[in-house]
Amino acid sequence: MASVALKSFTGLRQSSPEKPNFVTQTKATSNPQFRRRFYVSAAKTSPKIAGRNLRVAVVGGGPAGGSAAETLAKGGVETFLFERKLDNCKPCGGAIPLCMVGEFDLPLDLIDRRVTKMKMISPSNVAVDIGQTLKPHEYIGMVRREVLDAYLRERAAENGANVINGLVMKLDLPKERNSPYVLHYTSYDGKKGGVGEKKTLEVDAVIGADGANSRVAKAIDAGDYDYAIAFQERIKIPDDKMVYYENLAEMYVGDDVSPDFYGWVFPKCDHVAVGTGTVTHKADIKKFQIATRNRAKDKISGGKIIRVEAHPIPEHPRPRRLAGRVALVGDAAGYVTKCSGEGIYFAAKSGRMCAEAIVEGSENGKRMVEESDLRKYLEKWDKTYWPTYKVLDVLQKVFYRSNPAREAFVEMCADEYVQKMTFDSYLYKRVVPGNPLEDLKLAVNTIGSLVRANALSREMDKVSL
Repeated sequence: MASVALKSFTGLRQSSPEKPNFVTQTKATSNPQFRRRFYVSAAKTSPKIAGRNLRVAVVGGGPAGGSAAETLAKGGVETFLFERKLDNCKPCGGAIPLCMVGEFDLPLDLIDRRVTKMKMISPSNVAVDIGQTLKPHEYIGMVRREVLDAYLRERAAENGANVINGLVMKLDLPKERNSPYVLHYTSYDGKKGGVGEKKTLEVDAVIGADGANSRVAKAIDAGDYDYAIAFQERIKIPDDKMVYYENLAEMYVGDDVSPDFYGWVFPKCDHVAVGTGTVTHKADIKKFQIATRNRAKDKISGGKIIRVEAHPIPEHPRPRRLAGRVALVGDAAGYVTKCSGEGIYFAAKSGRMCAEAIVEGSENGKRMVEESDLRKYLEKWDKTYWPTYKVLDVLQKVFYRSNPAREAFVEMCADEYVQKMTFDSYLYKRVVPGNPLEDLKLAVNTIGSLVRANALSREMDKVSL
């Protein structure tokens, strides 16, 4: 049953459709014990590298690339990390789960705000307070991407990675087994003007962490995916109004702010980030942004827009995430959750997991890696995170489809059991097993909320006529 359900989901897959270049899988690999022996054997037959260590290029210096580069460098791999904009400010809500702080050893001064309260606001402006189940030490961290990304890159450099201020333009694939990949890039290191220097670099493997418009993905013919446009304004509001957002975030739902996503007001160090996103109505994104500002106008009045940002966000994983000795991670792979639009943690985690597979397969940089080594990363990723993606995909389809459904969703969020399950799953990145009796009550209450919301919508339609 599990395998059937897995194949029907358009997101993460149990196995990628592409086959390894040099190893043919058989039915015997369905046995987990045999599969482990199979892959270890493949890694040990790969040739040792003479006179140097394995060389890997990581293209993209966000959370995925920074985490991958650090792990590779620590593992004895000669690492090259490419990033064009070292001061890049990606339009991103900036929320990170509590587990990421400890798991990635992030210093607390990177966190602008510790959110312990959230307001979920319905299309009719009914507000539900969320956060009553949080323990004293629990919070959602709010970060600025330019700060987090720079820190992860610097830490990678401290561990031995070569950080290159450059834009990768093209990737030449090898024509023979174990031949190098050739990256063609424009180097801006030490350049004050806009014109860089054309250069090339030969490497043994490549990690594509270069976002939704990934050039690495195009080079390996990874296929396209649906994407959302995220639009965000950073607004400096008066100090007395900033007090309101000290540890509070707001999420607005409704057709006015987005037909298929939500609008947000998230607190930063000395300002708020106000934004929204959509997949289905990209041309109307500025209209949705204005509506989001209007919904929050009393709380952000007197504010001044200090930065405007926009960026594509993937809606599901690419059809292909691995080819030869090239693997995709983060947004390049399509690892952003539906419903919540979260991607920072999954980017960093996928980058680390991919790098760990390369370090292990190369025996700390001493051997050449093969596709079978990198495939371990995909298998581990899908096994660990597929349930999370599936649950959030279903939630978006059920509750984001209409205003009555969104009203029901906000009503459901007032339930303490729902809040506990939601925060436990989000903060610690696991699908928490529920209480059967409470799950049954939740199902009944959800149906009741949907029925009431639809009935109210019909009555409102009559009044408007």
